[in-house]
Amino acid sequence: MIRSMYTAATGMKAQQFYMDMISNNLSNVNARGYKKQNVQFKDLMYQTIREPGSRNPEGAMAPSGIEVGLGVKVTGTAREFTQGSMANTGNNFDMAIEGIGMFQILTPDGSIAYTRDGQFQRSGDGTLVTSDGYYLYPEMALPDGYDTITVSPDGLVTATRINAGNEENTEIGQIELARFINPAGLRSLGSNLYGPTVSSGEPLVGKPGQDGNGKVMQQFIEESNVDMVDEMVGMISAQRAYEIVSKSITVSEEMMQTATNLKR
Repeated sequence: MIRSMYTAATGMKAQQFYMDMISNNLSNVNARGYKKQNVQFKDLMYQTIREPGSRNPEGAMAPSGIEVGLGVKVTGTAREFTQGSMANTGNNFDMAIEGIGMFQILTPDGSIAYTRDGQFQRSGDGTLVTSDGYYLYPEMALPDGYDTITVSPDGLVTATRINAGNEENTEIGQIELARFINPAGLRSLGSNLYGPTVSSGEPLVGKPGQDGNGKVMQQFIEESNVDMVDEMVGMISAQRAYEIVSKSITVSEEMMQTATNLKR
């Protein structure tokens, strides 16, 4: 009976963790480029009372063993990098990736982070930056006198201005996308940024539309891929499982109380 209480406790902790993950997904339902997380569970170790195929004192072989499970554990949290819906903003500095790939962002410590969030802005020196002020990599800046940019599906960035009724275009850079063999292995850095790990593999950098990379869509942003209906169903499931497992602890406690009262 004591064993059942400890086993049920692992189930309650696991469902609480699942609920924490659902809460985080729902909290980021409007975060641009956010990718939902899924929890992976596995059963814990087993206490073997009798090995399968063991023989009893009479020499007969037991067709099955006797094992008692000791609960459940969380083995991982995986990002689901499915495509989110596209929203047209009309802003020339907004970009979305249709397909596989991530924008490269230069962080203050000099390392490269990766994101699906393409909400870029123009800094005081004309350079394209994120809302946190981190530079898009490779860096590109609008020359003086140019007010807007045009981004082709293959990532070529062109600065545009109107001079005496004529349109003047100047190429200012080429957007490069990074893709990973195992994007689920990326480390979450916050602010819609991800960092590479040994599990994700090294970034494979290339031009949009080539070598399996997606295309760049200007004036669009990618919405979160969180499905609120699925998350609500998961929330109900986690709540019911938590209640049932907690009931196991209550029943175990009642059985212990009954056993204690036998001597009276």
